[in-house]
Amino acid sequence: MKRLLILILVAASLLATGCIGEVETYTDPGQMVTIGAGQEFIIALGSDPSTGYSWQESHDQAMLELVEKIYKEEVKEGVVGAGGVEYFRFKAVKTGETEITLVYKRPWEEPTPQDITRVFTVEIN
Repeated sequence: MKRLLILILVAASLLATGCIGEVETYTDPGQMVTIGAGQEFIIALGSDPSTGYSWQESHDQAMLELVEKIYKEEVKEGVVGAGGVEYFRFKAVKTGETEITLVYKRPWEEPTPQDITRVFTVEIN
């Protein structure tokens, strides 16, 4: 029983520190995302939702599943409304090549040519 408890505690601590199941993070749309089917990856982009802007993503749902979208604020002492990072966690569903398009815009506004667009190419093996 003690061995089982120790094994569970060790596994939990490894998971908490990211030693098991580490997921690669991409920030450069010029870098090809190469991943195996069933695996996950993260796209991370700077953002400041206090301005009303955020990254709006689109992708082929037959190829990729959006697992999670979160925003983490960058903490700067004495700075109100400081930006942070938006994280998009995807799971590769089937093999092939696809793209993820992210547009930095206000979600309630129509797209404009001035919107910042990032396109990530994903190769799923």
